[in-house]
Amino acid sequence: MNKLTNLVSRVHQLRAVGKKKVTLLAVCPNSEAVLEAAVKSAMLNNCPMLFAATLNQVDRDGGYTGWTPATFVTHMTNFAAKYGWTGPLYPCLDHGGPWLKDTHAINKLSLQQTMAEVKLSISACLQAGYQLLHIDTTVDRELSEGQSVMVETVVDRTIELISYAEIERKRMKLDPVAYEVGSEEVHGGLTDIKNFQKFMLLLKKGLAEKHLDQIPIAFYVAQVGTDLHTTVFDPLIARKVVEMVSLENGLIKGHYTDGVTNLQDYPECGMGGANVGPELTAAELKALADLSLKESDLCQNRPELVPSNFLSVVEQEVLRSGRWMKWLQPEEKGLDFSRLSPSRREWLISTGARYIWTSSKVVVARKQLYSNLSRVIPDPHQYVIDGICDAIDRYVNAFHLFDLLTIVK
Repeated sequence: MNKLTNLVSRVHQLRAVGKKKVTLLAVCPNSEAVLEAAVKSAMLNNCPMLFAATLNQVDRDGGYTGWTPATFVTHMTNFAAKYGWTGPLYPCLDHGGPWLKDTHAINKLSLQQTMAEVKLSISACLQAGYQLLHIDTTVDRELSEGQSVMVETVVDRTIELISYAEIERKRMKLDPVAYEVGSEEVHGGLTDIKNFQKFMLLLKKGLAEKHLDQIPIAFYVAQVGTDLHTTVFDPLIARKVVEMVSLENGLIKGHYTDGVTNLQDYPECGMGGANVGPELTAAELKALADLSLKESDLCQNRPELVPSNFLSVVEQEVLRSGRWMKWLQPEEKGLDFSRLSPSRREWLISTGARYIWTSSKVVVARKQLYSNLSRVIPDPHQYVIDGICDAIDRYVNAFHLFDLLTIVK
């Protein structure tokens, strides 16, 4: 049995016997600092940690982190060695499907082209040792705007990618992997309870017809009230979809868990997993902003130092990248950045920072910031890591993950 599938099974068992209600945490490794902090957090809390890497973040071309699947796993392993952590860490693919990599949409790839690219990326993920593949086929850029993909089409393409992954896994003589299916995206057409149920039934039937009914579906992704701009989880919807998947031995996973105010409801409602990403970028930027304030005082007191101007460099690079435009609301389209409200500008910089951490200008400014502060602070980098760990702790505590490995082996 796949190691992650075994963990999912144990979470089911703990809940069934009334011993513990647990929601597993999946951190999106959108920067080296976030990856390091998540590994350190797993060590500090004696808990398993999942890493949900999108093809925008980690892919054969390096993504915006600069990592291929293989180098991502190597970094994860190196951080585990740094902190002396030998517990379970699970590298996973997040949103593996057509047109879910920005460049596929920008370059207007055809269905055949984007599917071929996704398949090559799946092969790379398998070769790197990923434990779970999220197959998400709920986007179709060839449809008219506002038109959702038919559930039957979502199922057919999901089965196509799972079939490919299994053929590749066996060809490479690799151990079994677990799968995650579905999407929380509104344009995916699975947000309606009836459509979600139809998706599950057709997927089960289709996998059986392909003799893939023994494939472990660890997680089903469903809309549970959250998206990029909301912070309230809906327990009523969650309980309905949790009940639907319980008979399939899978767990419901929520995406866009960042900033949710009622996190304690996740384990209470039976949610099996939750993805967190942009909030950790914000935590990283906040820690760096705190250091920048300290640097400002330091440079006033020590005029021989050259200020890094780190925050200005970050803002300039986010704007230069153009990635901030991806998150504009309909009424903001076409507006110059300077015409947006201060709160929106701050949010867009915070969200967009993850795309430019590897920019050469940002890397140089960050090194200068750390170098200046090292005259007073022994390890400025660790200050940032600990700030991200604090953000992760909010989820570890709410999801009852602390010391979980004592009872889950």
